[in-house]
Formats: sequence, structure tokens, C-alpha cells
Amino acid sequence: MIYRGGIGQWAYVLHRLTGVGILLFLLMHIVDTFIVRIHPETYTRLIRDVYAAPWFKPFEVALAAAVLYHALNGIRIVLIDFFDMPSVYHKRLFGAVLFLFVLLFLPGAYFLLRPLFS
Repeated sequence: MIYRGGIGQWAYVLHRLTGVGILLFLLMHIVDTFIVRIHPETYTRLIRDVYAAPWFKPFEVALAAAVLYHALNGIRIVLIDFFDMPSVYHKRLFGAVLFLFVLLFLPGAYFLLRPLFS
């Protein structure tokens, strides 16, 4: 069966997916920070071979996208929760979230990916 949800359901799904992605990053970050205490050489190698590697840049961009969308959509959710709005405003707010996301993300992605192309 094909999911045929409205804008609100898609915003919900994206919010949950970005939240899980951010959580997974945080768990990975906690583990690699723990490694520095028990084996600093392994941590240095991890930073050099994984985080500083060119193939890892798209993951940084994906993390930035997830954090930005999650934050903007979180603001939308707060506005919806605190103010009694008709459904037409929910769609407009989601449109504003997407507009701001693109407006802020594209320059950010450019600056994050620029070292790969120079």
C-alpha cells in the first residue's frame, strides 16, 4: 500500500527521520569521544581516516541538513502547539520551513563541500 499522507504527515515523518539521524550521530560522537580517553592513537587514526576523509563530507552535509530541517520544523511545531491555527496555516508554515531550509542549506552545503572541489 502506498502512503498517501498530507503535508502534516510528511512533515512528521521527516521530523522523526531527522531526529533519529541526529540521535545516531550523537551516539557515534559519544563513542568516538570515549575512545580518546582509552586509546588516543585510535582516536587520532579515526579522525584522520574517517572524519577528515573526502568520502565523509556528504555525511557532514546530511547531518547539517538534518539538524537544520529538524530545528526549523521544531519551531513550526511550537507555533502550531501554542497558537490555535486553522489547517491552512499548517501548510503555509510547512512551506515556510521548506523555503527557509533551501535558503539556508544551499549556501551551507556549498561551504561544506567547497574543499572537495578546490
